[in-house]
Amino acid sequence: MIAQDNNAVIHREDYQPPLYRITEVALNVHLDPENTEVEACLHFQRLTAGPESELHLDGESLELLSILRDGQPLAENLFRSDATGLTLLNPEPEFLLETRVKIHPAANSTLSGLYFAGGQFLTQCEAEGFRRITYYLDRPDCLAKFTVTLHASRKTCPVLLANGNCIAQGDEDNDWHWARWEDPYPKPAYLFAMVAGDLAVQRDVFVTQSGRSVTLEIYVAERDLGACDQAMESLKRAMRWDEEGYGREYDLDRYMIVATDSFNMGAMENKGLNIFNSKYVLASPETATDTDYQGVESVIAHEYFHNWTGNRVTLRDWFQLSLKEGLTVFRDQEFSADMNSRGVQRIGDVRRLRSAQFPEDAGPLAHPVRPDAYSEINNFYTATVYEKGAELVRMIHTLLGKEGFRRGTDLYFERHDGHAVTIEDFVEAMEEANHYDLSRFRCWYSQAGTPQVKAEGSYDPASRSYTLTLQQSTPATPGQPNKEPVPIPVRMALLNTQGEKAVLDKTGAVEKVILLEQASQSWTFEGLPDPVIPSLLRGFSAPVRLDIALDDQARSFLAGVDDDPFNRWESAQELALKTLLSGVKNHQELEVLPAALKQALSATLKQSQMDPAFRAELLTLPSEDYIGEQMPVIAVDAIHRARETLLDKIGAHFHDEWLGLYQDLAGAYERDGASIGRRRLRNMALSYLIHSDHSRHEDMTLHARQQYVQADNMTDRLAAFQLLVQHPKHDAEDILLDFYQKWQDYPLVIDKWFAIQAMAPRPDTLRHVQHLLVHPAFDWKVPNRVRAVLGAFSMNPTLFHAADGSGYAFFAEQIRRLDDINPQTAARLATPLSRWQRYDKVRQQGMMNALQLLAAKAKLSRDLAEVIQRSYPASPGSA
Repeated sequence: MIAQDNNAVIHREDYQPPLYRITEVALNVHLDPENTEVEACLHFQRLTAGPESELHLDGESLELLSILRDGQPLAENLFRSDATGLTLLNPEPEFLLETRVKIHPAANSTLSGLYFAGGQFLTQCEAEGFRRITYYLDRPDCLAKFTVTLHASRKTCPVLLANGNCIAQGDEDNDWHWARWEDPYPKPAYLFAMVAGDLAVQRDVFVTQSGRSVTLEIYVAERDLGACDQAMESLKRAMRWDEEGYGREYDLDRYMIVATDSFNMGAMENKGLNIFNSKYVLASPETATDTDYQGVESVIAHEYFHNWTGNRVTLRDWFQLSLKEGLTVFRDQEFSADMNSRGVQRIGDVRRLRSAQFPEDAGPLAHPVRPDAYSEINNFYTATVYEKGAELVRMIHTLLGKEGFRRGTDLYFERHDGHAVTIEDFVEAMEEANHYDLSRFRCWYSQAGTPQVKAEGSYDPASRSYTLTLQQSTPATPGQPNKEPVPIPVRMALLNTQGEKAVLDKTGAVEKVILLEQASQSWTFEGLPDPVIPSLLRGFSAPVRLDIALDDQARSFLAGVDDDPFNRWESAQELALKTLLSGVKNHQELEVLPAALKQALSATLKQSQMDPAFRAELLTLPSEDYIGEQMPVIAVDAIHRARETLLDKIGAHFHDEWLGLYQDLAGAYERDGASIGRRRLRNMALSYLIHSDHSRHEDMTLHARQQYVQADNMTDRLAAFQLLVQHPKHDAEDILLDFYQKWQDYPLVIDKWFAIQAMAPRPDTLRHVQHLLVHPAFDWKVPNRVRAVLGAFSMNPTLFHAADGSGYAFFAEQIRRLDDINPQTAARLATPLSRWQRYDKVRQQGMMNALQLLAAKAKLSRDLAEVIQRSYPASPGSA
């Protein structure tokens, strides 16, 4: 049953500033996997006068060995300690506190605080991990300067790292050594980091715009040293981009990155010492796909950009999490758009938003970008805080323009450098720098849910005018039954029958942003000699669901000629979606391709001069999850059948075109953008070929087998591997064995091996996944490996949502087990069960049974307890 303290709720409105500040921190850490001792010397100063006679310091899983105040042992009647921390009684206005505690890194499977994994000492302190290292005011508005001295065995830990600059090092007895690190910039404890282990390093130098030389270091396992080039080059490009675009220069003498397989998150922006999931550092053509390369570029940039948007300017409290994450996601998206294809990047951004955040907004876990309350802050590292938060920043950028947004960020950094601030502080800087009122825009941060925008337009030939009417509404979400209209910037154009953009006003503008602020508004555009077709929400200018009355001919037209890449893609998606939803609803076999869809696909296939990556986007069908999101009740099996049928029909109808593309796009491996797009389009052609005709399946899989054997890069090899392994009728046991034997020494590659099997839409997949959990290479303590199996299985619609409930029951049993090892990962993996209300009655019951099974678990973690309680409040023990 869920313990009572798991239901403790923290409310934003209850925020109080700290009674004390800590100005200086000196840590002395003696590293041992089983028993590490941490000596801490903290300088406290009272900030506010008041009657409080107690000062509580956070602490978890700490064994207190000694405590001194101002150099003298503290009497037992002047403090008390318990499972939540250390409380000082009648503290002085200013004092030094010295504590010595013992912790156990090797036993720390939560990977929060200081832990020992893969032969390395590592830390993860965001959000509340520092309290697992020593007693502290573990809150983001407590900023202090840190000096850290690390002691460890030179044999097992030749590398000793911490935040800032290394100011001294030396030898000790018994072949131990030490290193002292000093960070000159005050920081909250969540940005603290230290690493010790046997690591190789790749070094480079970056010269800033002011002429300073910064040493760049990437620390990895020796075997991975040759796979750091993409990370290093991405880092240097990000540093230059931030200087040129935002005027932000790096501020320390060195910038360090450490890669590990044992990490709950993607990466962490600890000041000057970023700790990364190795997935987002390591990349070589032999082991990484093009998607992996792009992921490295994006995440490296994201964590670097945090140096200013998160570190130099940090958070007042955790309710402001999107202040750093939403803003930094927007910045890394713009960086990636500048480095690659802007249109393809934007389509990818929107696809991720729709696949993760829109369902979150529509379910029981819905919450505003700035939440009002939480039980466990780890559960609010969500798509809403990150991706929707980035869309809110993007809308401000759209409203103010590029130059106005830069004025706003300049003021924000100037005003708040070195401070812990709020979302209001960011918005106010934007307002004041541009004399622009964003008071109504603030509602976006406090209101959950995805607005629905309905668009209707009519052309009047007599007055030669077009009238556009937009209406908005937002569905109720938990705790917010009534919604206010929000300001929605709608970037738009009107296209005539020749595909040319019409002039919209007297300034000669052919594209503009209109602002929908009320529940309903209309705009009239005059001087239009011909009928027009609206191109709305260009570039996806707001995170809304758009319902626009366009017939198939108009959508096909836009899919062929719209000069806005996002809207062109969106029109093609809508044509395919209509066909798919019709197939789901009517439960009948698709006889022929609809004319409009066939026309759009044909036009794209013929445009050989088009960016191949963008062509691939236009030719990709909506995912099964996205199709389900358009339905009041998600019909799992019918969606799968309809999508597979449409793939077969498209493959068969354009078989010769797919074969021609597959043959014409062959070429030697290169890493430039054109080659990346070429590989993507070629592998899509191979996928459609395998779907082309049941009578040709054997021949087409031979193409895939040949590609698997002959590929000179992981992108092509993995594409063929996936098609063969996930083919419902193909025996790929030899391919599975061959792949594992070749890549068993490369954990990130074997993660793919696990995931592709777990996502196979085959009847025997559940049995296969059960075997994977006892495979010698599976490890419950490595989050990447757990996600590769359980996370991938939860994204396998037909098996996870099997009507007999077997998928749910299996999944719940594994989450129960994982919760005892790593609560953060368990809670995040459990979230698909929260969407039980979207399915039919039989599946609803299966998912509710799974949630009840989890709720009844003894010693349920706070992380998982909150997810269950919000997902299904009626579950046993969650009241």
